[in-house]
Amino acid sequence: MTTTVSTTELTGLELTHRGKVRDCYAVGDALLLVATDRVSAYDVVLEPSIPDKGRVLTALSLFWFKQLESLVPNHLITADVDEMPDAVRVHADVLRGRSMLVKRLDMLPIECVARGYLVGSGWKDYQRTSAVCGHALPAGLPLSVKLDPPLFTPATKAEVGEHDENIDLARAIEMIGEEKALLAERLTLEVYGRAREIAAERGVIIADTKFEFGYDADGVLTLGDEVLTADSSRFWDAARYVEGQNQESYDKQFVRDWLDAEGWDHAPPAPLLAPEIVEKTTATYREIHRRITGHDLPDLPAPTHLPAPNQES
Repeated sequence: MTTTVSTTELTGLELTHRGKVRDCYAVGDALLLVATDRVSAYDVVLEPSIPDKGRVLTALSLFWFKQLESLVPNHLITADVDEMPDAVRVHADVLRGRSMLVKRLDMLPIECVARGYLVGSGWKDYQRTSAVCGHALPAGLPLSVKLDPPLFTPATKAEVGEHDENIDLARAIEMIGEEKALLAERLTLEVYGRAREIAAERGVIIADTKFEFGYDADGVLTLGDEVLTADSSRFWDAARYVEGQNQESYDKQFVRDWLDAEGWDHAPPAPLLAPEIVEKTTATYREIHRRITGHDLPDLPAPTHLPAPNQES
């Protein structure tokens, strides 16, 4: 069954933040992260939403949290709605498959980006300065060349509608201190290195990705938000990789390409996505889920229509 959830209004829960894709609610000492089917490009939320996108993001994050837990702790408490508090369970029909109950973290004010290939904003920076976020690179490198070793290229976090800014390690140290910045760099590259090994076994290249880390109540740097999804990463088919050109990717890059072909100037409002683009995006997200996890996105169970807490059934 294919479903679309563009936004959530969960009565009985406090909405603390609505991002480009996720709605966040307070649940006691924890947070409820809900991955909607909203899609953004060039920092603008687009319409219509993409069926099943939020479920794919959640399923991929859960897969990677499990795969990487020996390297770094993560913020997940549970993704099983039936194990969540009553105030959450009453909304099970909306939340099932697209929500995570997580620990609150004191988040670092930077995005931790790992680049394994020269593409995207990294390619643009290289063309302009022969460097990427303070990493000087040899002249004459081609587009999509593999970077070995991968680079840690942090970025500032922008508000919805604003643009993230690529920064170098020195700037990150200024923002969060040397100890935290170097730890974030080490964990970013270690996690990326392990993830790309796992993906390579499945015939997938992770060209780049971004992580978000925060400190838990015990002062442990912890992996938060989502991880290694088609929203936060570039996935390429290893069998079709050709150095020196743009690669077909399992993410929303073709949405950006379509918007550019429409002549959009990246200022809101954006053009409405064509039905075939919406359909292709759903298929692409579901396919990368299958490639990474080894199985199709499961169908949703029949609605249960749980009563609200303290409400007679």
